[in-house]
Amino acid sequence: MKKILIPTDFSENAWNAILYATRLFKDFECTFFLLNVYTPVFFSPVEGIPVDVGFEDASRAHSLSELNRLESRIQEEIPNPKHQYSSITSFNLLATEVKNIVEKEAISLIIMGTKGATGAQEVFLGSNTVRVIKSAKDCPVLAIPEGSDFVTPSEIAFATDFKRFYSKNELLPLIDLAKSFNATIRIAYVQQEDGPLTQEQRFNLNMLQKYFDGVKYYQHTLTKSNSVSKSLKLFIEELDIYLLAMLQYKHSFIEKLTKEPIVKRVAFHTQVPFLVIPELVMNSTIRNTKNETQFSKI
Repeated sequence: MKKILIPTDFSENAWNAILYATRLFKDFECTFFLLNVYTPVFFSPVEGIPVDVGFEDASRAHSLSELNRLESRIQEEIPNPKHQYSSITSFNLLATEVKNIVEKEAISLIIMGTKGATGAQEVFLGSNTVRVIKSAKDCPVLAIPEGSDFVTPSEIAFATDFKRFYSKNELLPLIDLAKSFNATIRIAYVQQEDGPLTQEQRFNLNMLQKYFDGVKYYQHTLTKSNSVSKSLKLFIEELDIYLLAMLQYKHSFIEKLTKEPIVKRVAFHTQVPFLVIPELVMNSTIRNTKNETQFSKI
């Protein structure tokens, strides 16, 4: 059974992420963990700082009440015998609590709504999505843009510059998702320099082609541009892409070009669901093996 974590602040944006998640996996057995954290903006859980117990108790009671209300709404509006739900409330920072739950419950995927930079007055910001992506280093994150309607991901873009070697285990979330929905993967080569691919880039491309054996895929070259995010946006619109996927790693090609983290630039501006795949690290081999096994059941 697949385990999916969905953070929520009970907003319509968060509800939209739940709708997307349940529709995406409507034919699969899943346990959805609904998480609400109620840390106020002025509180930082640092050792030595006193906590207002009365405030915490009241906030916890409100959180539990809203989670119960949310579960009732789900069962009433989108019932599915294949889906189970577990509610979690926590007085903590969102990114910290997400990381704890991912490790404790062996979560295989995080799905959350994301707002653009214009939602500065909201509690549940696109910046929270970025923090979760950075903290949940062993778990893929699927960010659902505000107002995004569910469309079966029959066209998936995978953006790369071929400068980094990808292991097949790292790409399993993308491969399994494509196989589950009979989707086409569009390898979007973001060109940085004029001229042909280097020997290293050709090798990495060949490895990708081997990994994608059994999956329908095409390779596309995005013309060199001053704005990578704009190039991706145009590519997504022209080919009717329904989901954008990237591997998150240090010193990624978009990070170098835009001089800001890749996940921040794309999570704030993409208009389609955005799958961020974490790179595998040696000290988390066991955790990732669990995730790969669960994700492969999609």
